[in-house]
Amino acid sequence: MDDSLITLTGKFTYILFRNEGNFYTAAKFEVNDEKGRVISVTGNIPEIITGIQYRINGNYIEHPRYGMQFQIQTLAKLLPTEKEGVVRYLSGVNFPGIGKKTAERIVDVLGEDCLTLIREDNAILEKIGDLSERQINAIIEGLQIDNGMEELAKFLNIHGLSQRNLSKITRIYGKEALSKLNENPYRLIEEVDGFGFKTADKIGKSLGISDTDNRRLYALLVSLVSDLCMRDGNSYVRLETLETTFFKELGSLTCDFEAIFDDAILKHQIYREDNRVFPIAQYDAEIGIARFLAEFPYQFIDPYDPKLLLSYLEDIQEHLGITYDETQIQAIEVFFERPFMIMTGGPGTGKTTVVNAMIKLFKLMYPSSSIICAAPTGRAAKRLAEVTGINATTIHSLLQWDLETNTFGKNDEEPILADLLIVDEFSMVDNWLFYNLLLASKRIKKICFIGDKDQLPSVGPGCVLRDLMQSNEFSLIELKHIYRQESDSDVINLAHAINTGNVNVEEYHHDVKFFACMPEDIRRNILMMVEDALQKGYSIDDIQILSPMYAGVAGIDYLNNALQEAFNPPAKDKAEVKSGYMTFREGDKILQLKNQPDDDVYNGDIGVLVEIIDAKHAEDHKTTIICQFGEIIVEYKPENWINITLAYCISVHKSQGSEYPIVIMPITRRHAGMLQRKLIYTGVTRARKALIILGELEAFKRGIQVLELHPRETTLTQKLKQYVNGDYGF
Repeated sequence: MDDSLITLTGKFTYILFRNEGNFYTAAKFEVNDEKGRVISVTGNIPEIITGIQYRINGNYIEHPRYGMQFQIQTLAKLLPTEKEGVVRYLSGVNFPGIGKKTAERIVDVLGEDCLTLIREDNAILEKIGDLSERQINAIIEGLQIDNGMEELAKFLNIHGLSQRNLSKITRIYGKEALSKLNENPYRLIEEVDGFGFKTADKIGKSLGISDTDNRRLYALLVSLVSDLCMRDGNSYVRLETLETTFFKELGSLTCDFEAIFDDAILKHQIYREDNRVFPIAQYDAEIGIARFLAEFPYQFIDPYDPKLLLSYLEDIQEHLGITYDETQIQAIEVFFERPFMIMTGGPGTGKTTVVNAMIKLFKLMYPSSSIICAAPTGRAAKRLAEVTGINATTIHSLLQWDLETNTFGKNDEEPILADLLIVDEFSMVDNWLFYNLLLASKRIKKICFIGDKDQLPSVGPGCVLRDLMQSNEFSLIELKHIYRQESDSDVINLAHAINTGNVNVEEYHHDVKFFACMPEDIRRNILMMVEDALQKGYSIDDIQILSPMYAGVAGIDYLNNALQEAFNPPAKDKAEVKSGYMTFREGDKILQLKNQPDDDVYNGDIGVLVEIIDAKHAEDHKTTIICQFGEIIVEYKPENWINITLAYCISVHKSQGSEYPIVIMPITRRHAGMLQRKLIYTGVTRARKALIILGELEAFKRGIQVLELHPRETTLTQKLKQYVNGDYGF
């Protein structure tokens, strides 16, 4: 224990506030001293019972609003020794089936030190004649859990793990947590979400587990399968690649790879098909997707009247003053004819116009129906809501994703209740998310996915939109004709030209500019361009720099620092904090890096840092960053600063699902390892009004000739053919 910590004993008398998600608690605590002081305490407390004795360790802090508080770092429950405390303890939630009268009888028979006696020899409970076997087990298990929680907290503290880890681990293992971790800390990787090999290996090494221990080797192999798939976006890894990487990690050590591999298959952590090795989650996802779509729909919507549909369609065209082309009308007809359809198209091809017609017509044809619109990111959901007039949400929110457990509240047992589901920006959806979305969609009668097949695929493993299209098993409409009113837009024309691989940069003079310069001059030129845009009335939020890479003079990190220094420099009235190599300053443009469903902010959301609260003024004595994302305010404690970064310059991947009035894209030969047609196309199509591409134009031309640097490897297309059409490739 830290010698600087103060130790107090006493009891919690009143709970002022408690967050059951992270166990943050504010309470009153009566100290065991001559004065019987009652103090305010705060901290992450996994389990709390008022009226019984605890030993707490921490420090006093001065809160500007709430005054002196004791901030708890660690605590341990002390067994009560007086009758009133023992009765309250035994009749608590940890001892189901033991009421106040039963607890009083136990104390009367065994005495006030009964808890110590029971821990030493639980057979003593037989002296209480009318206790059922269930009650006896409840008492024994309750005492074991309490003792285990205290020991587990010490164990995690030694290994530098937080109280949040304690809650996640105890939710999975309960009273057996400590024994299970001592037996095999590597089980955390498989059984508790959020634990990787490095964390488990750190514990393993401190416990004396050797580098060639089978528990460690097994965990390494299983982790590599998942990590390699995540790195490359594939749903499987080649067996030879896995074996080579595995022995590279081991260095000079040797082991029986085949035995460890077979063990992982036997334990259902990986799956092998020929020379393909899947993480079990990816294999289950591909099989689950294929099975669901083969049987969809599970409930049917009433047949529609084609003549009435065309009549309504004519009314809509007249009202909106537009005329749908043949392909757009076909898309609408297919939407009503088929339970499942995919619609793709590039910018300006009328996807939004057609979706609006689908929704309006669906409401007219089925007045009592319910419609749900969703998208992978918060910004994409917001855009979808703006163009459809229907509330839209992220897929994670729709599925009620739980960050702690990485599970979904909506699933096959608690399905989404709606008649129609529309998902936009579908190219961003990966295998695992798609599988879970389908699991929760058995009550949905009609599904429409909308996306741009030419954009980058999902960050996570899989290439779902491509695989669905290549299976040729589903209704697919591809909009190709540019139908946006501003059809003379250089941005739109450039995007479509990129897909042909034939771009003449001299043809673009209106809202697209190509600016040739050396990599060393990119920083200076970008600063001049941003300053010029600001002078013309644009805000820093209107201007987005997109770079293919993080490193280098045209990379994200370097440009973010330069842009921050130029457009949000240090000032006396602006607080700032250091986080690693990065400085966060009030007024900064901020990018969210991870999903935080409890705060309703998601990976890719962009906001502004509105305030930094110094630790001495913070309620929990931690420096706090406050960011605003639209109407949403989010607080970040130091442990969560890793979830945000500067957003003056971001990656093309992070920009997906968003549009910006002005996009500036630096491209150089130093980006060659990342440049490919889909990446450049995705970046270009983020621009709504103006696009500037600067750097080495030869690198741009070469990049659009590279169809894909590393085509994603999946088996979803084959599985769809097998399950939907019975085509097993014989």
